[in-house]
Amino acid sequence: MRFADITGHDELKARLVRGTDLGRVSHAQLFTGLSGAGTLPLAVAYAQYLNCRNRHDGDSCGVCPDCVQTAALAHPDLHIVLPVNKQGKKSGEAVLSDEFLPRFRELFSQTGGYFRPAEWYDRLDLGKTLKPMISAREADEIIRKLSFKSFGEGYKIMLIWLPEAMNDEAANKILKILEEPWERTIFLLVSERADLLLPTVLSRTQEVAVPRLSAGELESAAIASGCEAKRAHAAARLACGDLVALRELLAGVDDARRSEDFEMFRSLMRLSYNDRHLELIELADEAARMTRDRQREFLTNAARLLRESYVIHAGVAETSYLWGEEEEFCTKFAPFIGNDNIEPLIAEIESAQRQIAQNGNPTIVFTHFMLSVSKMIKRRQ
Repeated sequence: MRFADITGHDELKARLVRGTDLGRVSHAQLFTGLSGAGTLPLAVAYAQYLNCRNRHDGDSCGVCPDCVQTAALAHPDLHIVLPVNKQGKKSGEAVLSDEFLPRFRELFSQTGGYFRPAEWYDRLDLGKTLKPMISAREADEIIRKLSFKSFGEGYKIMLIWLPEAMNDEAANKILKILEEPWERTIFLLVSERADLLLPTVLSRTQEVAVPRLSAGELESAAIASGCEAKRAHAAARLACGDLVALRELLAGVDDARRSEDFEMFRSLMRLSYNDRHLELIELADEAARMTRDRQREFLTNAARLLRESYVIHAGVAETSYLWGEEEEFCTKFAPFIGNDNIEPLIAEIESAQRQIAQNGNPTIVFTHFMLSVSKMIKRRQ
């Protein structure tokens, strides 16, 4: 994968290229940001550039053996670690990333590296109880692999996707090698939730912040895919800097989920307005029955709808990203979202997201969240 294959981020690409060309390559780098912003493709393109034999014009050549193997995630000096698990494993059995790499390569190839963790977890087919993770045995394997001599003359690269899935034992095992790796050994950590990493891991890495894509970059990507200009403009704004979300919007696969989230948001606000606490508790139970990924999606959409309502309340509705039922409801609801409650409301959403990510009891989390929202909406009456 070349930098040219990645949507947007021209300034960030140039910085990575410049650092490599000047020999200023940090031995442990942490790519942070949304999957849909391109964190994983950027890390792979960077790994390819690091080991390309014929770099030119600020990019890897794409045709040398190192480039071809890296693009396929099959380079002998590119080691990949990711959250895994499997049903029916035996007691004491080590479940390691290598067993699942063919599936991961297939997903990467199909999506160009733009996919959410949930899509990977679906391919693992773990049911409702098992959780993907990076185990202490995997950490031992990381150290073992990096102790070998490299196959080529370039860098040995350890790419860890979603390092926040490491348990504390695994994270602590790699601290020494993360701080003082062998010569020409590079760690590339790719994280969506860097706030969940141990401080000792964060302190040993150099952050490469991958921002959301601009609406213009997404619009260009939509038009390049054959989308009509007006629809591309609207979808790019709704996708909020996320290429995965843009693809879902254009394909229509996100419509049902967005509709469900909107219905729950509308119910939450109407029940809050009318001070109907028992029904709010029932709504919290409904939210608690969703998967954790869907719970996070709902909270993200709730934050989006609150922000858009505030934009309308502020008198700049022309900059709103809403249409249809969402626009109709939020226009009527906007008077109840103002300067005195927008920040506390968003803070409650962020708190609920953190608790869900940390495996908090969803019934308790959503009951507290919805009753708290009710008080803040009532404050505006």
